[in-house]
Amino acid sequence: MKTIKNLKMDWTTFAVSGGFLLLFVIFSLIDIDKLAGWVTESFNWSVTFFGAYWQLLLLGNFVIGIILAFSKYGHVKLGKMEKPENGYFRWISMILCILLASGGVFWAASEPLYHFVTTPPLFANDGMTPLEAIIPALSQSFVHWGFLAWACLGTLTTIVLMYAHYHKGYPLKPRTILYPIFGEKIFNKSIVGSTADIISIIAVAAGTMGPIGFLGLQIGYGLHFLFDIPNTLATNMIVVGALILIAAISVASGVDKGIQFLSRLNVIFVVVLAAIILIIGPTMFLIDSFISAQAFQLQHLLEMNLYRGDQAWLGYWTVFFWGWFLGYAPMVAIFISKISRGRTVRELIVAVSIIAPLVSNFWFTVVGGTGLSQELKNPGSISGPLGDGGMPATVMAIMDQLPMGLWLAVGFLIVSVVFVSTTVDSIAYTVAVTLQGSEHPQKWLRVFWVVLFGILTVALLTIGEGSIQAIQNFIVVTAVPVSILLLPPLWSAPKIVKQMAKEQHIVAAVKSTKK
Repeated sequence: MKTIKNLKMDWTTFAVSGGFLLLFVIFSLIDIDKLAGWVTESFNWSVTFFGAYWQLLLLGNFVIGIILAFSKYGHVKLGKMEKPENGYFRWISMILCILLASGGVFWAASEPLYHFVTTPPLFANDGMTPLEAIIPALSQSFVHWGFLAWACLGTLTTIVLMYAHYHKGYPLKPRTILYPIFGEKIFNKSIVGSTADIISIIAVAAGTMGPIGFLGLQIGYGLHFLFDIPNTLATNMIVVGALILIAAISVASGVDKGIQFLSRLNVIFVVVLAAIILIIGPTMFLIDSFISAQAFQLQHLLEMNLYRGDQAWLGYWTVFFWGWFLGYAPMVAIFISKISRGRTVRELIVAVSIIAPLVSNFWFTVVGGTGLSQELKNPGSISGPLGDGGMPATVMAIMDQLPMGLWLAVGFLIVSVVFVSTTVDSIAYTVAVTLQGSEHPQKWLRVFWVVLFGILTVALLTIGEGSIQAIQNFIVVTAVPVSILLLPPLWSAPKIVKQMAKEQHIVAAVKSTKK
């Protein structure tokens, strides 16, 4: 491998991306209504002109990735390493915590119920009974957190990054995604390259403020519900501060220590909670619903993912999620590149595009499905708190109706803390890698971005109820330029895999085996 060049601190990207984020918050504090108006107009434009493109882009990522994984090129080794440097459980844990952490508590409890109360427009005219509406509700959640959502985060883009970094010696940066098109000049004071890095940092910062804000509100509500601690702005600020402190300690210790430890701890917590709820909750209802909803999703995969009917609904749900995950994609691909050395193309794509979505969907079934079961038996028991207290109230309402409800609710608070910490430390690490180009960026830089994410989130929470909606719309707007950056891997990744197969004599070995 070449000696990696251009590892100096990129102060221009640092100043522009950080300055933009600070200006966004300053404008929010000065005149949130005007800023919200600008963001809303940009959001509506993004949904109108990029929604269909994003739906096709995610579908293309998934389909091309699956074809590569199960072709003769699936045996290609990534990262110029014979044996993986991370064990399978540790590796899967770190992958799972990237996206599942964003929606593992806040959305898993609430989204299936939202789709149950108001049937998604694709199935709204089917005249379903409440029991029949369960499966489309769960399936719609599976679509938003399932195969296509995960595939866009770390398959084709990761392959391009790993080849350019480990085989060609170029730094791990978002601009490296464009290496197959522009060659080495993308790294030499390139305006296009700097733009790619800047828009990726801004988009992932917007996406990271979301989970911090969502789960910070979740924890604040939970503390009030369980221990009667006032659910005030001051409480939420303290909660966010504690989350940031944990994430800062984790990211300072590095990927191989703090980040992987928190990820494994998180997965263990989730497995234990899911097992307990599965045993003491509506066991057969959850198992039957998971299987049925999974089959329903596969049966309607294309029409659910490519639905273009109700534009307002799409903007609030599918297109919002696609924008969120696309904004994450370059940084997540950098993180997955770092932890996936020695894995084959097949292992990478199966882990990210199949295993992770199935785990995510099962978790949504356990948490959200339990709420649906309770709502069926006692209408209003979960939808009432959801309507009165919003998403943060849903988990507590679900746990309150289960045996051991208090302990389970405390368990969910702990999981919320670890979830958001794993998201923030992973993203802060990848931003630091982008700015320095090294797999081992300086400790102060990693911690700086954790702290900045916290400051930005606290500043937005002070705005009030409009803060979360502003963040959601901002997430979608920042994803527009990033989604253009993610188009070339659709054709460059297969070419790179074919090239690596020749270098590793994979094709010759397959032909020899057939003979």
